Amino acid sequence: MWSEKTMTDPVHTRITIEPEKMDGQPCIRGLRFPVVTVLRMVAGGMTTDEIIDEHPDLEADDVSAALNYAAEALAEHYYPLRPPA
Repeated sequence: MWSEKTMTDPVHTRITIEPEKMDGQPCIRGLRFPVVTVLRMVAGGMTTDEIIDEHPDLEADDVSAALNYAAEALAEHYYPLRPPA
């Protein structure tokens, strides 16, 4: 998923993947703060300011980086949604 070009992109240097942290989940800047947590907060309607107020270790650029990471991940792998049963 990550190319050498992507890893050196300034936005994506904020996203780290370390096997010994959080079972290798993509996290924000080496913190034990998974990208998926940021995505769920945004999906739940939280603004960037609300996220930062609730989690002062995060920065506005972290939220943007999480969204960009998710967009790139979905651009590389298409996951069709199943209709409800």
